[in-house]
Amino acid sequence: MTDKNINVYGEEIRNREFITAVYHLELPEGQDIVKKAARLAVGQTVGTWVPIPGITEDIREKYMGKVVRIFDVPSLDLFTQAVEGRRQYLVEIAYPSANIPEDFPMLLTALLGNDASTSAQVKLLDIEFPESFIRKFSGPGYGTEGIRKLMEVKRRPLLLNMIKPCTGLSPEEGAKVFYQVALGGVDFIKDDELLGNVAYSRPWDRVARYRKAAAAAYEKTGKKVVYIVNVTDGAATIEDTVQRVLEEGAEMIMMNYPSVGYSLFRKIASEVPVPVLAHNAGAGMFYEGSSSGMSSPLAAGKLIRMAGADMVMVNTPYGGYPLEHSKYLQILQKLQLPYYGLKSSLPVIGGGVHPGMVKKYVEEAGFDLILAAGGSIIGHPMGPKAGGRAMGAAIAAAVMKIPLREAAKESKELKAALELWGEG
Repeated sequence: MTDKNINVYGEEIRNREFITAVYHLELPEGQDIVKKAARLAVGQTVGTWVPIPGITEDIREKYMGKVVRIFDVPSLDLFTQAVEGRRQYLVEIAYPSANIPEDFPMLLTALLGNDASTSAQVKLLDIEFPESFIRKFSGPGYGTEGIRKLMEVKRRPLLLNMIKPCTGLSPEEGAKVFYQVALGGVDFIKDDELLGNVAYSRPWDRVARYRKAAAAAYEKTGKKVVYIVNVTDGAATIEDTVQRVLEEGAEMIMMNYPSVGYSLFRKIASEVPVPVLAHNAGAGMFYEGSSSGMSSPLAAGKLIRMAGADMVMVNTPYGGYPLEHSKYLQILQKLQLPYYGLKSSLPVIGGGVHPGMVKKYVEEAGFDLILAAGGSIIGHPMGPKAGGRAMGAAIAAAVMKIPLREAAKESKELKAALELWGEG
């Protein structure tokens, strides 16, 4: 028998106040997916695994989840087509928005807590929000266009380097590295995500030292380089850390969103007057499970954009990380596609970025990206300054559609990089 309170046409709830979640799950052959989906819809909203008193028809109508669609993969309509073993399904469930405040803690609890993370063992693939819900999120304060305007760069990928070694340098030692890299013409230099608020290198001390190094490099090159300071810290101290780096003149900040959490990230991003880079260190715990967590386009794309990231660090399939190519492209789309009027987040491409890879990144992602080149700049055989120039030459070649080998004839730095790391 069909329960009209549990099952619903998608068209019936599309323009109503529901948050719709799409899950993937796997069941043993013969287990009833219709009952499983219904239990999930109830268990994530009003019910438990046993009938309980107090659930009225009014409560069921207003606050209970609804099963919208169930798809089996592959799609089989005859039981004679089934192969013994396990079956995979996509299940779409609509949750009343009234159950979920407009912030991340209860959103993730409602969609991934309780049955979804215990008895059901599902993976959350995507969330479709009503416009009224998204309007409560301000999204990126600067976004792609704001970053371009701030940096006075119109039509090319931007270039970022991170200080190496990742940890162990005092602010004075780091400033020396910063200065050498800045001479190479990069747009940004950031802390490595592993360097936070430590006794031997306080973030506000780094801001003071690195700003002086940036000013000294500007005197030599006439090129502005912006330092992005890592303010990742505990909930009890992060606001003080942010305040202190801003007092020292920080122009941009970075937070590791998997460790500080989407909600705290959102709070800080909405309060600071400077752009915020969201680093993805540790994001794998959200999406690497095949039967739990979220998809990478959701965890590392849509949600962090909603949280207000102006720039977002994105893994690629090219730097040794086994990210599916299609997921990489979908993350970029979630950051950049029009979405309820939110500004787009600028992808920061990291992992295995060197001059020989620039053309591939531009062909796949366009010009609206930041190339995060670490080792290929710091570890260039002619030094960090040459490493920056090599990347700059490769970016110019990609923009002007000049073959790299041709461009290398005019750039000894690019030639040396290609000889060491090759193309593609």
